[in-house]
Amino acid sequence: MTSSELLQQLCAQVSDLLRLVSTEFEPRAAAALQFKATPASWSVLECLEHLNRYSRFYNPALRKALAVKPSSATHAEVGFSWLGRKSYEMVRPENRKLQKTLKHMNPSQSALNPKAVLTEFRQHQKTLLELLRQAENADLNRKGVPVEFFRLLKLRVGEALLFVVAHQERHVQQAQRALQQYVAQRETAPRLVI
Repeated sequence: MTSSELLQQLCAQVSDLLRLVSTEFEPRAAAALQFKATPASWSVLECLEHLNRYSRFYNPALRKALAVKPSSATHAEVGFSWLGRKSYEMVRPENRKLQKTLKHMNPSQSALNPKAVLTEFRQHQKTLLELLRQAENADLNRKGVPVEFFRLLKLRVGEALLFVVAHQERHVQQAQRALQQYVAQRETAPRLVI
């Protein structure tokens, strides 16, 4: 896939995430956003806060990597390293295998303000869209984005962008499932007639 094709695809995916969050999550009451089907599962807000924590690291790291002027053709095929492939495979939405979350990235047991979490998530997505536009003039095959949990390892810019967007899609889908469980639980709950 060429750089421009990848960037177009990622822009469309981030735009879809923004639209989904504004139509499915923002209109909901706090109870729906905070609902957990089990004590170990995450609520909608916890899923989005997890992504906010990752965005606080990756958006600045991507901005820094994109500030470096390209030294080669920017519309070449996007290549992937072993680390990039492995990182993407772990977080792609189709991979339903549970992954262990780093303690500082785990939002469970956090007191979360629905409006603040949603506002921050929306802002991070807008920033990511700006970064994707900036990436049009960058060498996506250049290594330069540190991995959050072990910063000595670096991803190529293109694979880091793909990783970030896939990770977001994975957890937004998880948030959708949490909301569906809330709706299903409300529909099956006995109603009191007065």
